Amino acid sequence: MMTKKLGFGFMRLPLADKNDQSNVDSGQVNKMVDLFMARGFTYFDTAYMYHNYKSETILRESLVKRFPRDSFTVATKMPTMFLKGTEYHERLFNEQLEKSGVDYFDYYLLHALNSKNYVTAQQLGTFGYVARKKTEGKIRKTGFSYHDNPELLDRILTEHPEVDFVQLQINYLDWENQGIQSRHCYETAVKHGKPVAVMEPVKGGMLAELPGKATALLKSVHPDWSTASWAIRFAASCKGVMMVLSGMSSVGQLDENTSSMENFVPLTQEELTVLWKAVDIINESTAIPCTACRYCVEGCPEKIPIPAYFALYNTEKRSESSGFSTQQLYYNNYILSNGKASDCIGCGHCETCCPQHLPVTRYLKDVTAIFEKNA
Repeated sequence: MMTKKLGFGFMRLPLADKNDQSNVDSGQVNKMVDLFMARGFTYFDTAYMYHNYKSETILRESLVKRFPRDSFTVATKMPTMFLKGTEYHERLFNEQLEKSGVDYFDYYLLHALNSKNYVTAQQLGTFGYVARKKTEGKIRKTGFSYHDNPELLDRILTEHPEVDFVQLQINYLDWENQGIQSRHCYETAVKHGKPVAVMEPVKGGMLAELPGKATALLKSVHPDWSTASWAIRFAASCKGVMMVLSGMSSVGQLDENTSSMENFVPLTQEELTVLWKAVDIINESTAIPCTACRYCVEGCPEKIPIPAYFALYNTEKRSESSGFSTQQLYYNNYILSNGKASDCIGCGHCETCCPQHLPVTRYLKDVTAIFEKNA
């Protein structure tokens, strides 16, 4: 029997106290797990730091203690951002086994690899540690989650062909986004023959609430499909995608997503054409009308990747989210090896060569206000 492609992400669970991420509504979580399993879905994704470091424990109580071990699969992640020495590997891994209540992990990932965390993993031999745990039977499949550029992804997969899969951010709005480059990262994984697990298919809920014109367009084609289901179907339709993760926050969301994915059929070319029209409508409300021609990048004395920052800014402004921001994560990655928006010295080079005649230096101040407010 083919594994159903929807995975349950334990990162946006319903809360009993909205001000306390560790205080989840356990009754509702149990109902969600029960419905998920009853409909034949089996993949659960968690991580060390989700829900204030309680997610793995919540998974133990709601899933592991209540269902036979061979009826579900668990994915969790080595927190590369917390590694300070080789001794952290064993301590963290054993802690995760205990918190999750399992003897082995079906899928184990190095968490959030980027230019900085990859250096750490290389220096500490983290890939080798995980490979040994696989040999010992404590891990069935190894991989890593990734939030960075396709060039680094290509390098990692070239240097570590032993990994079984990769986890990427893929959704139709980020597919051609110059800051996130979903399509290029996806194509890089496919080139290396690695199955892909998808995260953020609904972009943190953003693609569940679209502009009215975009919603009307999608409804005109499939009145019974939710806008969120279009997003999940898009990700699942990509060849080589083994699983699409959704961080569901209510029984209603889980009911909707599992209903749409129970008998999944990939999107047709006609449906994809409609979806790209919806993307155009969404982008009409774009805050900065940058075309990403990159003329402004060459010659920037501070080496600021201006189009990438504008793409992240536009997405952030559309999301209007007060919670976790994926765009912030990508911005933090960029500034590790590029100039910050606030590094702009106002030389005006970018504005003299911009075909759109944009007030680039002013927009960079807007980017600074959004992504460097806690700096």
